[in-house]
Amino acid sequence: MRIIALAMKFHRFFFGILIAAGLAAGCGPSGEPDPAEGKLKVVSTTGMINDIVKQIGGDRVYAVALMGPGVDPHLYRPTADDVQKLESADLIFVNGLDLEGRMAETFAKINLSEEKVKKVSEYLDPATLIKSPSFAEGKDPHFWFDPTMWRTAVAAVARAIAREDEYEKVTYGRRADTMQAELDALDAWIMEQVAQIPPERRVLVTAHDAFGYFGVRYGFRVLGIQGTNTAAEASPKTIKTLADEIAKNKIKAIFVESSVPKGTVEALQEAVKSRGWNVKIGGQLFSDAMGEDGTPEGTYIGMVKHNVNTIVQALK
Repeated sequence: MRIIALAMKFHRFFFGILIAAGLAAGCGPSGEPDPAEGKLKVVSTTGMINDIVKQIGGDRVYAVALMGPGVDPHLYRPTADDVQKLESADLIFVNGLDLEGRMAETFAKINLSEEKVKKVSEYLDPATLIKSPSFAEGKDPHFWFDPTMWRTAVAAVARAIAREDEYEKVTYGRRADTMQAELDALDAWIMEQVAQIPPERRVLVTAHDAFGYFGVRYGFRVLGIQGTNTAAEASPKTIKTLADEIAKNKIKAIFVESSVPKGTVEALQEAVKSRGWNVKIGGQLFSDAMGEDGTPEGTYIGMVKHNVNTIVQALK
C-alpha cells in the first residue's frame, strides 16, 4: 500500500510539473497554446479599426475588437471582461471625436495612460470635419464613410504599431501603403456606382445621421431620423417633417441600420404612407458596426461596398 501511495504522490508531482511547464510556455491547463503569446496585444473599440489593425499587424499582432456586429458605439458600456482586455493591452485604439462617449468614464477609472490609448482620428484635418453639437468635441465622428479620410486612420494605426515594434517598421509602412491604395480604388469605385443615381434622387434617409461624410464626398443629401448621436431619441416632430418631405419629393427608399433598432424607420414609413406615398425600405446599411466575421461585410471594404450597392439598387 505504501508503494502505491508513493506512486500516486509521484504521479501528482509529475503532473503538476507538466502543467507548470505548459503555462510557462504560454499554454493553458488544456494544453492549448495562448494565441496572444509573444504578440503585441492590441484592443480596438470598433470593428472598422480592428480591421485596420489586423491588416497592418499581421501575425505579429493579437487583435481584439470590443464591439462586434450590431453594437452601437454611442451607447456602449464596457463589460468586466472588456476592462480586463483593456488593462492587459499593449495598445488601445479608439475612434476619438467622442464616438465612444460612454467609455470615457471607464478609461478614467482604470487610469489608462495616453501612451497606450491612441485616437485614429488624430491626423485628420480639422477643416474637413463636420460640426455636430451632439458630441463633446463638437464634431461628427463618422468619418470612416469617406475612404479618403479613412486613409488617415490607416496611417495612425501603422505609426503607433511601428513605435511598439520597430524591427518591423518597414513592413508596417508597406502594408499601410497597400491599404491606402485600396482605399483610393474603393473611392473611385464608389464614384462610378453613385453616378448611376440621378443627382436629384441622391437623398439618403437613414435611421440615424451617420452618413454625413459619405454625403459630402459623393453628393448626397443625408437625412437621419435620429441625429448623429443615437443617445438622443427621435422626436415625433422629426418624423413628421421627414414624412412630409419624402411624400412631397416622392423619395423612393429609406434605410434601416444594423446597429440601430428599425422601429423608427418603420414608423416613418407608415407616416409617409398616410400622406399618400409608399416609400419602401431599401435595405439594411452597416453604419456604426460591420457585419459578421468571415463575411464580406465583416471587413471595412466589404461593408462599404455592401452599403453602396444597397443604396444604388434602391435609388437609381
